[in-house]
Amino acid sequence: MPSVYRLAMPALCLSLILPCAFSVNAADPAPAAAAEKPAEEKPAERQPLLERSQEEAAALERKVPAQEQQQLQAASETFLALWKPANTADPKGAVIIVPGAGETADWPQAIGPLRQKLPNAEWSSLSITLPDLQSDAVAPRVVEAAAAPKAPETGSKDATTAQPIEQAAGGEAEVADQVVAETTEEQSKADAERIFARIDAAIAYAEQQSARRIVVLGHGTGAYWAARYLSERQTAQVEKFVMVDAQAPAKAKPPLTELTPTLKLPTADIFYMDKPLDRHAALERMQASKRLKTPAFSQVALRALPDNKADQEQLFRRVRGWLNPQTPD
Repeated sequence: MPSVYRLAMPALCLSLILPCAFSVNAADPAPAAAAEKPAEEKPAERQPLLERSQEEAAALERKVPAQEQQQLQAASETFLALWKPANTADPKGAVIIVPGAGETADWPQAIGPLRQKLPNAEWSSLSITLPDLQSDAVAPRVVEAAAAPKAPETGSKDATTAQPIEQAAGGEAEVADQVVAETTEEQSKADAERIFARIDAAIAYAEQQSARRIVVLGHGTGAYWAARYLSERQTAQVEKFVMVDAQAPAKAKPPLTELTPTLKLPTADIFYMDKPLDRHAALERMQASKRLKTPAFSQVALRALPDNKADQEQLFRRVRGWLNPQTPD
């Protein structure tokens, strides 16, 4: 009998211990580490990258005196413009300066020197910032061609299938080119609308400053966009137009030679004769204007000077002489 009790005692103790263990585990809360684990944070949303023009405008805001800075509104966008009133009690008007691709509102070539010097010629200056061109960012899609099959023997089955394969590959390339062309055209129209809205805002600001006369001056590709704006809008507020070293953006439609003859206001085409391509393009613009009898279209040929200050002074004198004919050069 005692042996039976010895065998039953462990089982009895185990039956008493297990219920206690289960009750303790039920009462015990979740482990502290799990309770203290913070909720997983959502990854921060990446802010959209600024356009290059926006970054350069921010840099100008840190450099240019605050009294010259103006934040103008074009549709849903705000952009930087640099305003300098004429240094006279009776200003002749305001010149709106449109920079070209890759240039800022205070670019050291043409843009900055002209906006700084024009107030001494009794003209206020308003240099604007243009947006990045989205049409320049549209790149053709590269379609990798399949490895050329081994030339089949004459009369074989492969010879009959080679031509349809080549035609299919050519058809895919044509479709890809068409898609790129349509996308580029859509982006070009969107670019034009953004640029036109900014020129509209600049004209409105000049009018708010009681400018009696408004002149638009475009440099580089800025001359193309300004010419296109004046051709399509034909706004009565602008009395004169100046093109300096005019360049057309890649794949721009219509070309500059088709735009300049349609302008209905006095236009000065200032170009550098040292560059054969620019000289030839200027000749084409003059010939196109003569064919359509464009009124008051004149050209001024300059030679690039090795000294930058002298070169910019030469340009200013030509612009001033055209704006103020009575001012001697």
